[in-house]
Amino acid sequence: MLSHIRVVLVEPAGPLNVGSAARVMKNFGLDKLVLVRPRCDRHDPESLQMAVHARDLLDKAQIVDSLPAALVGVERAIATTGEIHDTPTPLETPRQVLPWLLQPPGPEQPSKAQPVAQPFEAALIFGREDHGLSTQELHYAQRLLQIPSDQAYTSLNLAQAVAVCCYELSQVASLSPDQRLSNVQSSRPAQPITELSDEDRPATLEALEGYYEQCESLLLEIGYLLPHTATSRMKRFRRLYHRAQPSDREVKMLRGILRQMRWALHNLPRSK
Repeated sequence: MLSHIRVVLVEPAGPLNVGSAARVMKNFGLDKLVLVRPRCDRHDPESLQMAVHARDLLDKAQIVDSLPAALVGVERAIATTGEIHDTPTPLETPRQVLPWLLQPPGPEQPSKAQPVAQPFEAALIFGREDHGLSTQELHYAQRLLQIPSDQAYTSLNLAQAVAVCCYELSQVASLSPDQRLSNVQSSRPAQPITELSDEDRPATLEALEGYYEQCESLLLEIGYLLPHTATSRMKRFRRLYHRAQPSDREVKMLRGILRQMRWALHNLPRSK
């Protein structure tokens, strides 16, 4: 159940942390470790000492030069953070967000006659020991995770954070398919840890309808849509955006793009 999940450590500096992370991964059934620009040797004696029987994870760990390289082929990524950054994405607890990594894309209700396959790659990203992930690096993930802790000291040790998340993933993996599905469906908290501004909240259906009308009109004008197929094609667009749940700010951005495209269509000279 966990073989599709990569644990990504960005610029780890402590060999004790790297070895401890490998050990706890093996404790809970994860075996894909990716190191982004590590600042220590994965085969350092301290790392090997902490890994104990998980040295094989260190041996086969993938080493890459950038976070995008670590995420090649990944469809779902969660980034961890101990601080509130300048991002509209809400912070969620491990129990709220981690079930999402175990529910494959597809129908809301998987077939009970056959086991659910895992045809996708997922990643759980951890930042540097001293200052975590940058705001730019957080943007590579669709969802953000924060482990609740006392406000007097919110920053966890890297290996400890990996341990908490690996344990939670193993608990979800031990559930029945129906229980996992229930967890995924309820994994978006009604009250996220961080409050969103009005513009960063999911767009209203009214706002989306205005976008759909504007989009359909332009696509008809450029010939991408035909009058007799427009309704069925627009249904696909609706499903796409409903899955994405764009914010009010994002819908305004998309509508601005459409307005600029229409202006260019009517005002810019065309090459002969």
